[in-house]
Amino acid sequence: MMKILVTVMLLSFGSKSFSQLIDIELFATGLNKPVSVKHAGDDRLFVVEQDGIIKIVSPDGDLLSEPFLDISDRVITVNGIGDERGFLGLAFHPNYDANGFIYVNYINDSGSTVISRFTRQSENLADSNTELILLTYTQPFQNHNGGDMAFGPDGYLYISSGDGGSAGDPDNNSQTLTNLLGKILRIDVDNPSNGNNYGIPNTNPFFESPSGEDEIWAYGLRNPWKFSFDRNNTDIWIADVGQNEIEEINIVDINSSVIHNFGWRCFEGNQPFINNNCPPENLLTFPVASYPHSGGAVFRCSITGGYRYRGAAQPTLQGIYFFADFCSQEIGYLQQNGTDWVMNFTAPLNQNWVAFGEAFNGEIYAVSIIEGSLYKIIDSNLSVEEFDINKIVAEPNPASNQISFNLNNNAAMLNEIIVYDIFGKIVLNADNIESNSFSLNLNDYSNGMYLAKIKLNNNQSKIVKFIVNK
Repeated sequence: MMKILVTVMLLSFGSKSFSQLIDIELFATGLNKPVSVKHAGDDRLFVVEQDGIIKIVSPDGDLLSEPFLDISDRVITVNGIGDERGFLGLAFHPNYDANGFIYVNYINDSGSTVISRFTRQSENLADSNTELILLTYTQPFQNHNGGDMAFGPDGYLYISSGDGGSAGDPDNNSQTLTNLLGKILRIDVDNPSNGNNYGIPNTNPFFESPSGEDEIWAYGLRNPWKFSFDRNNTDIWIADVGQNEIEEINIVDINSSVIHNFGWRCFEGNQPFINNNCPPENLLTFPVASYPHSGGAVFRCSITGGYRYRGAAQPTLQGIYFFADFCSQEIGYLQQNGTDWVMNFTAPLNQNWVAFGEAFNGEIYAVSIIEGSLYKIIDSNLSVEEFDINKIVAEPNPASNQISFNLNNNAAMLNEIIVYDIFGKIVLNADNIESNSFSLNLNDYSNGMYLAKIKLNNNQSKIVKFIVNK
């Protein structure tokens, strides 16, 4: 059984109100190009793999061997990590317990977006033969597919669609209301109408209007790769991937009567991009936060939207919105300060973050596409209580032949040490140590970085990084 394997410490910069450290804990490994993480109202996590498979991660972090759903036979073949097509989105019906309906978003062999529904066969298996296609639309290029989907607090299914790709939105799709590209769509899956397998909410801004497609709820987006709902209210958070200079985060209330045009391609973030047939600025919805690609400590290029923390286990994270940048490999976070939002970033993490997931209990996870691993975001201060656990030292470090873990404190003793290599594989599990020190022979260890999870007999634990260099 694999529970929490590895903790990597992140440094927080520039925030007076958020001075504690954030940790990420390695929760599950062995995934193949994961791009989305959702829950079905219980303590499992469902991970979408880009090639057309949904895997289940148990509450203990174990990856079930059998797929929950395999539709790789109808999902387009993905050509490497930079390919933005494939199996992209997942949403469980709000009444999933009763009806077993699963909704997916993928690019088919013809290069078109498909929104369809499958039905649960058993607890850990969906029936791939039950597909009911709701909606399809053509993608003119291979990039900017959007692809995320989620049920809102109003019970409707929201779908993100990119501007169709290429660069600079050459066909001005995002500002054109006669297609579904560069939009957030909203449909009613419970009340089909007009010969379709879905209906249109009568509160959609272009419902039965000749000026725009009925499915459109908001427009003016470039590539809304990920969006989410705040479970405490009716806010939707939309992270829109920028073109050359700016990444942006938008927040709007879905109950607002305003028709939301987020400005692309007239604006990239708050900066003008193409001043051609643009609406007045007072009709646009501008981001609440944005950041540039250059000018910082590291190069940034592509935002991955996440969730606002609403769990109960980590009260110091309450209300913080987490996101990431694919290129800089940082995790970012927004804190509300009155009517303003303060943005901060962690140190780079050597992980290409492509998705966040919110568990049924509000805990937040982040997924790395290349490594194929799922991490949980935590507040590291929660585990520090009776004495300074930082008194554990590993020496020498780097080490060649032997390394010793020493605890110079009589209040506790070392109880268990688990050593992982950089891929999360266990290479040592020593328990019942009951001593202030433990020496590890490194003769069988290859050069590289390792992580030792050290547990004390008072149940405190710490991760120590060490280097083998022979």
